[in-house]
Amino acid sequence: MRAPAENVPSSQPVLMRLLVRSWEYRRPRLAVGVRIASGIFNVVLGVVLLASVIFWTVYRLQQDSVLRVRELEQSRSHVVDDSAARLRRIERDLHDGAQAQMVAVAMKLGLAREKLGGALNGTVPPDLERVLERVLELVDAAHRGAKEAIAELRDLARGIHPSVLDHGLGIALTTLAARSGVPVELVVDLPERPSAAIETIAYFCAAELLSNVAKHSGARHATLEVVHVPGLLQVRVSDDGSGGARIEARGGLAGLAERSKTVDGRLQVSSPSGGPTVVTVELPSHA
Repeated sequence: MRAPAENVPSSQPVLMRLLVRSWEYRRPRLAVGVRIASGIFNVVLGVVLLASVIFWTVYRLQQDSVLRVRELEQSRSHVVDDSAARLRRIERDLHDGAQAQMVAVAMKLGLAREKLGGALNGTVPPDLERVLERVLELVDAAHRGAKEAIAELRDLARGIHPSVLDHGLGIALTTLAARSGVPVELVVDLPERPSAAIETIAYFCAAELLSNVAKHSGARHATLEVVHVPGLLQVRVSDDGSGGARIEARGGLAGLAERSKTVDGRLQVSSPSGGPTVVTVELPSHA
């Protein structure tokens, strides 16, 4: 008796049975759907993997950039603080060294001038009197030159690092406003001191802006506001002058803008024709 036909093993090779599935011929629509779904899945998986690689690469580059920026900021902070410290030392050297010596020379010349003047008032031979007059003229000229040199040294030292900043920015600005040629209303809100370099830049910006008000604006009144909020120091000078101020190449405002940019600060000018003029300088509280 013969075995049932369905129990007879297939004569097709194993590879053919794996590659060619009989159900695909019996259900072609289902087979096409499965293959399309498989293709879509493979495409989606590839896109996801590619996006993951791109995201990870961008993330690593961003982290490296952030770290590099932080290192550059710290390096710049050290350089700015070191420059400010060097300027303070130069100012002290000028004040305690060359300026003190010039003051001593001026005092000695003043005493010599007084003694020569007293000698001329006495009875001396005519020739000696002319010689003493000439010497007195030379001493007097030297005395004036020494006094002028002292004034220039003081201006130089003040331009390098104003000694009044040693007592804080608020006191320095109070002194600056009192010396202004235009009445200045001072508003100071400094709950804590910025770094030394930032104080120096803020002081010079305020000094230059008040000087511009006195020289060019024709204003009768000005306001100097200095406000310190966490992470930011804001210096604002406003006046009731004629307006028309703008940032020009090689001008004073352009110089202030460049000085502010050295510490990632910025300067803004609002000065319509007819006024008022408002100049705002924003600086980080620490360089």
